[in-house]
Amino acid sequence: MKTILKRFIILMSMLLFTIVITNTIVIHSAKNKTYNITAQIPSNHVGVILGANKYVSNGSINLYYKYRLNAAIQLYKAQKIKYIIISGDNSSKDYNEPNMFKADLVKHGIPEAHIYLDFAGFRTLDSIVRVKEIFGQESVTIISQKFHNQRAIFLAKHFNINAIAFNAKDVSSSIGLKTRLREYLAKTKAVIDVLINTQPKFLGEKIKIPHV
Repeated sequence: MKTILKRFIILMSMLLFTIVITNTIVIHSAKNKTYNITAQIPSNHVGVILGANKYVSNGSINLYYKYRLNAAIQLYKAQKIKYIIISGDNSSKDYNEPNMFKADLVKHGIPEAHIYLDFAGFRTLDSIVRVKEIFGQESVTIISQKFHNQRAIFLAKHFNINAIAFNAKDVSSSIGLKTRLREYLAKTKAVIDVLINTQPKFLGEKIKIPHV
């Protein structure tokens, strides 16, 4: 039993060490690349909203969704971005993150012609790679919460995309605790994906965004 316990402690220590190191790497990669104030963020031709479900299980609005939506509207109206790509999950006909965001953006006065939808943003990695490979963008503004933006910027650097990010308002720790705990593992997974050169699930035909 002592041997088993010792091995378990060593294994858990190694796992914790890996999580700490990989999270530190990801967070450091985003240093000076995320912004909280609209007036301070440099302008970019395209902003990318990383998808989220509009509703949580009890039917109320998902605050991650709400705050990302508000952040995108804020950037657009401040002329910090000209076009918006919404990259999210559309794995079934009854679940469509990009269309939900698009409908709400249009309601808030964003021209439909300035909104592009990426229906294959199943993971952050997919969203980032497709921004370059499908939409032809090598410089973008990512829009999500800071903890998510850090991971997206880390991935963007690996795929040679010049990315900055605007931090949408975060969700209180009492509501978002599970999400924040999962993020520690997500950052570790991002480092592993880079090491093994993981590629997106789908690519497809290129979509041209005007440069005027």
